[in-house]
Amino acid sequence: MSATATAERVFNFSAGPAALPLPVLQEVQDELLCYPGAGASVMELSHRGKVFIDIMEQAEASIRSLLNISDDYAVLMLQGGAALQFSMIPANLLRDSGKSAQYLLTGAWGKKAIGEAKKEGTVDIAYSAAESNFDRVPTAGDYQTDDNAAYLYYCSNETIQGVQFQSEPQTGADVPLISDASSDFLSRPLDINKYGLLYACAQKNAGPAGVTVVIIRRDLLERGSESLPGYLNYKNHASNGSMWNTPPTFPIYVLGKVAKWLQNDIGGLETMEAQNRAKSALLYGTIDKHPEFYLGHAQTDCRSMMNVTFNLPNEELLGQFVAEASKQNLQNLKGHRSVGGIRASIYNAMPHEGAQALASFMDDFANKNG
Repeated sequence: MSATATAERVFNFSAGPAALPLPVLQEVQDELLCYPGAGASVMELSHRGKVFIDIMEQAEASIRSLLNISDDYAVLMLQGGAALQFSMIPANLLRDSGKSAQYLLTGAWGKKAIGEAKKEGTVDIAYSAAESNFDRVPTAGDYQTDDNAAYLYYCSNETIQGVQFQSEPQTGADVPLISDASSDFLSRPLDINKYGLLYACAQKNAGPAGVTVVIIRRDLLERGSESLPGYLNYKNHASNGSMWNTPPTFPIYVLGKVAKWLQNDIGGLETMEAQNRAKSALLYGTIDKHPEFYLGHAQTDCRSMMNVTFNLPNEELLGQFVAEASKQNLQNLKGHRSVGGIRASIYNAMPHEGAQALASFMDDFANKNG
């Protein structure tokens, strides 16, 4: 990557597709025209050829290493994003089960998942934060578990509202825990053995848009009916090494690069979490320093490490904030229309310098306009 192109890069606070690590982008650039030893771009390689199979196997191995995933789980690399998983999960695990599925509703993405699940069977909304405009997640005593549920589903981090579970919710005995981890995947360690299925779209922390990682306990593969459309059956993908159809080859290639960056450059997920917490502490510290000026959306104990959401006293100041921030190369800060205000997404690839620059700008802006 040329020095000019690097110098033109801004601090990108987009909620997704989001920033990618600069070393990964530079490596991809170097290999784009001709992948080493292949004689062609990775985008031109057959997914059945040895070179790409090696790329895919290395990507899976890195993810397994980062999360300490045993062979009790299949790691799938699929297409369709969270939108497909909203349907695919209940189609495999709820349809014709004679059971209900429990959902914890803590934001916009959980709401969409519930809408699709209702097409497949009975849904029990065990907890909802809708009345408070999704500014919190539940504690253990806020909902009742069902020991006979098909599964319990939650979104670990809601990007729009900026709320995040700090630990896994409790489930009924022997009830699989299902998580949409799209926006905090690989941002912190987790115990995969607590889950029946965890999935994540790559375009927040793990790569470009186009690939969705699904980690599923192998015994759950047997729940999918043979009558399901072929692509909707997890077992088909597991049995064919994520090659039941042509996989999204380029996003998988970049996903593998990001996973290697986390292993080799960062030093693992414990270190990545420490860096992420330091970045979010800068921004939340500035919000708390100016409580009459910056109005945080999430309850303090539910604040997201990935998406910092807050509002300003009025729309005029909000517009001024976005415009002035843009002039300082702090881009893509406007919040989602359902919440308004500002949303600063500080995923893995956001450098500490970016969070520091935003915190300094926020402090100056409040001092001048508060």
